[in-house]
Amino acid sequence: MFKNYLKIAWRNLIKNRIFSIANIMGLTCAFAVALLLTMTAMFELSFDQFHENKNSTYQVYLTNQTPRGAEVSTSNPVPLAKALKEEVPGIKQITRSLSEDALVTYKEKNLNLDAEYVDPEFFNLFTFAVINGNTNNPLPTKNSVSISEETALKTFGTTNVVGEILQIRIGSEEKPFTVASILENTPANSSMDFDIVIPFENHPEYESNKDVWNSQFLPVYLQLEEGVTTQQFEENTRAFANLHYAESIESDKRDGATPDVNGQYKQFHLMPITDMHFASFKAGKAEAPRTFPYIILGVALVIIFIVCANFINMNIALSEKRLKEIGMRKTLGAVKKQLFFQFWMESVIVFLIAIGLGLMVSNLLIDPFKTLFNTKATFAEVTQPGIIVLFAASIFVITLIAGGYPALLLSKLSTLRALKGKLDLGKNRLRNGLIVLQFVIAIILISGTLVLHGQIDFLRNKDLGYNKEQVVSIPLNGRKDSYAVLDLLRDELSQNSDILSVSGSDSNLGLGKDGSITSSAMGFEYKGRGVVTNALTVDYDYAKTLDIELKSGRMFNREFSTDSLSMVINESMAKQLGEEDPLSIRIPMDDSITYSVVGVVKDYNFQEVSRKIKPLTLFMNRNWDLYYAYVKIAPQNTAQSFDAIKNAWEKVEPQAEFLGSFLDENVDRTFKREKTMATIITSGSVLGIILSCLGLFAISMLVVAQRTKEIGVRKVVGASVSSVALLLTKDFLKLVGLAFFIATPIAWYFLNEWLQNYASHVSLSPLFFLGAGLTASLIAFITVGSRTVKAASANPVKSLRTE
Repeated sequence: MFKNYLKIAWRNLIKNRIFSIANIMGLTCAFAVALLLTMTAMFELSFDQFHENKNSTYQVYLTNQTPRGAEVSTSNPVPLAKALKEEVPGIKQITRSLSEDALVTYKEKNLNLDAEYVDPEFFNLFTFAVINGNTNNPLPTKNSVSISEETALKTFGTTNVVGEILQIRIGSEEKPFTVASILENTPANSSMDFDIVIPFENHPEYESNKDVWNSQFLPVYLQLEEGVTTQQFEENTRAFANLHYAESIESDKRDGATPDVNGQYKQFHLMPITDMHFASFKAGKAEAPRTFPYIILGVALVIIFIVCANFINMNIALSEKRLKEIGMRKTLGAVKKQLFFQFWMESVIVFLIAIGLGLMVSNLLIDPFKTLFNTKATFAEVTQPGIIVLFAASIFVITLIAGGYPALLLSKLSTLRALKGKLDLGKNRLRNGLIVLQFVIAIILISGTLVLHGQIDFLRNKDLGYNKEQVVSIPLNGRKDSYAVLDLLRDELSQNSDILSVSGSDSNLGLGKDGSITSSAMGFEYKGRGVVTNALTVDYDYAKTLDIELKSGRMFNREFSTDSLSMVINESMAKQLGEEDPLSIRIPMDDSITYSVVGVVKDYNFQEVSRKIKPLTLFMNRNWDLYYAYVKIAPQNTAQSFDAIKNAWEKVEPQAEFLGSFLDENVDRTFKREKTMATIITSGSVLGIILSCLGLFAISMLVVAQRTKEIGVRKVVGASVSSVALLLTKDFLKLVGLAFFIATPIAWYFLNEWLQNYASHVSLSPLFFLGAGLTASLIAFITVGSRTVKAASANPVKSLRTE
């Protein structure tokens, strides 16, 4: 019996080869794309899940009740970790961890490595496997380091290097360190990515800040004792916060801050380490919305839904051709169960073929896919037993519906009616519902595509307040003093007429090739109230190099020897200080040093473009290091100018890698996630609309076949081709119109919510949704119209002879 089902199923697939090929092609594309998208989403969701203590390890963050509202800080003072462990019960282990670049030298090799400054307990909290060396204590002494396997091979050519000596630049001097252990390379799904691990006590800021509570610049992680909850930890730290932050609390009270619901002005919280990759902070609390991977999964699911809806509709469309076969089977005694298995077997064969081809296609596309979407995901993410079982169950259910529904529909027909080949599906609610759902999804995806690209263009073309097209930023990652490097660069480029200016700062604009994006904040008292500002150390010609507009006063000038005690502020900072004449402001800092405001610059986006511009203060003190150089070039000959900068760098810092990039590239990198999301949704929109129209084409064939005689009669009595085609098409366009009215409010709601994440964003114009609706309608009209025009143009005599 089974062999008979299989044989007939195969014959029917061959007989209806156009429908079979359409089904298999659609399912193959859908499975291949869905597999790649699911792989990417599961990879994102797997971040930091490999740590053995993931369920009891947290990152510490502090919520501050300020006059400006609740503010969150993950940057903590150096003495916090030790004090928490000693004074707060319930903490099993605690560690500090700070990511910075480190210049490492071995013989003639100079390497700029991603370093992690940590306490020894770091390896008890986080699972980073040791492959060579001391597995119990990878950092046994203050002068020992751990390096990754990749770093060992790059530096020594082997991993058997325990005991070797490396020279590491710490602050302004080089110190020897002994390699104590070799670590496995950090997993691709780790929020922490490092090449070398250095004991925290060696950090250049450690000694000067080990007892200072108002200098906050490092993350702290801890593991709770078994049975201790995060709520208990928060309660246990309230007295601790009131004690160690008493001065800051008094300042906030004086300035008008209001306490939280528990009466606290400072409250410690814990964020699970599995949330770090997704963390955002709103209203004083940490959130971890997994929006990006869920959107990817959503696109994969709707693509599968669309193609499965098509499959069901095509099976229904094919049913008309098989009515006489069904009637004959019923005459010979076939029962519902046998009809059901026959249709189900055909569905299973199609799905198995499509799955096999989909696996082949996804394997061919995986490398370009990973490059396009900048992901390190692999098929290992989707070969987990749970996912395979879920996938198999889904296929079983889909084939059951796709094969079972037509069988159920046909088995209800009387044998006589089946033998006559009469099947009226003109009012089929399931068919119409599936079409509407398909186009609802397609219109939402098209709307999302249009808004996403609109927002990206808005961010890309927004006036950031500085010149991003003509300025090259270069990480100062060499061994020489940063100011000396800037002076040498100026000298090397001074004879090049296309080089207009050179300057530097301690923070980059955008995200450079070094992958680092940092900011620094500070607070001080001004006229009896607390003031918080972002701080930036710059060199001469900073505003000139970046074309930042000066609103009043002046920038730092070589002719003024006192500029090391001067400040230049932005408009937001001037507004916060509240003086009519900002140039009259004098601010006393630590050690009775007074700084004077000498200039005010126009607000510019010194942080990510998505953020609101905050108060900023520029300093120029040569005792503070710079980390980036800026070189402004003339608009002509940009390629030659860039090469000239690179050549000058190789003369100035021959041992350091040149990582220069234009600022517009840096800015683009800051919304890489948005561009990836736009690419995924655009691809999903295109594939979704193609698959939807594929199903629509199949249904239009069915409807035309059912109304062949009607078409002939209308032609005989004088109906034109256009009127007949419009008559056959309008029912489908009504369904698309209904889909538009359902999809628009849904798309508007979710897109509006997403845009609220940006301080400035594109306006949600009705044109986005009208464009999506018109696009879907036009494609549907072309799809159905091509079939209906052909039917309306046929000889009416042939139509009337059809029986």
